[in-house]
Amino acid sequence: MAALAPRLLRRRLILSVAPARFVASPLSGSIASSSSLHGCARSSPAVACSLCWPELETRGRSWWFFRHPVRCGSTAVTLKTDGGFARFALGDDTGSKQKAGQRQARPSKKKMSKKAKVNQLKWYRLKAKKKMKSPNPEVRIRYKLEKAKRKEEWLIEKLRKYEVPRTPEPVHDPEILTEEEKFYLKRTGEKKKNYVPVGRRGVFGGVVLNMHLHWKKHETVKVVCKPCRPGQVYEYAEELTRLSKGTVIDIKPNNTIIFYRGKNYVQPKVMSPPDTLSKQKALEKYRYEQSLEHTSQFIEKLEKELEDYQKHVALFKKCDGATSEIIINKDTTVDDHEITSDSE
Repeated sequence: MAALAPRLLRRRLILSVAPARFVASPLSGSIASSSSLHGCARSSPAVACSLCWPELETRGRSWWFFRHPVRCGSTAVTLKTDGGFARFALGDDTGSKQKAGQRQARPSKKKMSKKAKVNQLKWYRLKAKKKMKSPNPEVRIRYKLEKAKRKEEWLIEKLRKYEVPRTPEPVHDPEILTEEEKFYLKRTGEKKKNYVPVGRRGVFGGVVLNMHLHWKKHETVKVVCKPCRPGQVYEYAEELTRLSKGTVIDIKPNNTIIFYRGKNYVQPKVMSPPDTLSKQKALEKYRYEQSLEHTSQFIEKLEKELEDYQKHVALFKKCDGATSEIIINKDTTVDDHEITSDSE
């Protein structure tokens, strides 16, 4: 039995490679062994060999074995019958095409070393330093202007993130108050000391929440707006009326608004509206707005400086041209006098 074991193993190996054992050569008509087929496959991995289709049909059942993929190690040998010719191919073309597409879709990015990044930053800084210390004032002004415009675009993009979309709200019907009621509510609002501050953050969810908490025990509440630009009080009054559903009684010259809660006031379950910013985001928005305002003012100043410099250069060129013409005219008159004296 020990002597028969190697023979049985050899037979199994021969049967496993039986489909690709004999291959017909289309040129000579001879039959090639499986070892020659493997040699051809190694030399050209895309196409192992090609066979004429009618010749295989005449051979009967032997060609059928090549219709199914045959495994040779880790690669698969398949038979392709398109175009009237039979071709043996190694591997799967569809998988390779998909891999090639994936490689094209994801181009490999070269990772820069730390030293290369530092050198690149040094180069940019040196370039900016040369422009800032340029003897030409126009180069310096243009560099500052480009930098300020880039900052302005960046700030506008940042502020777009803090724009809260307004949700469609039900139509609010404000209560109609008589002049006597308005006068009474105005006097009571001035006498009482309860107030809500609106600072640099502007109107956000916390302001509306505090108003509702004051309206729990008081009919009126004062909203003190400091700091406030001229005319901004009316914007705050309109925004707070929309969010709190209250009624504006009076707007004082010291940027104070008196709000009335209403006759049939019911405290809402959610006192802070969902379409408002939080306290932290409102502060971030204010900082970006301040920076944008100062940057736009700086851009206007630089544009004016550049315009004045260009006017000065144009005027200097005109004066220089006029002086050169006067000098040329003087030289021509002197030459004329010399010529006349020589002729006399």
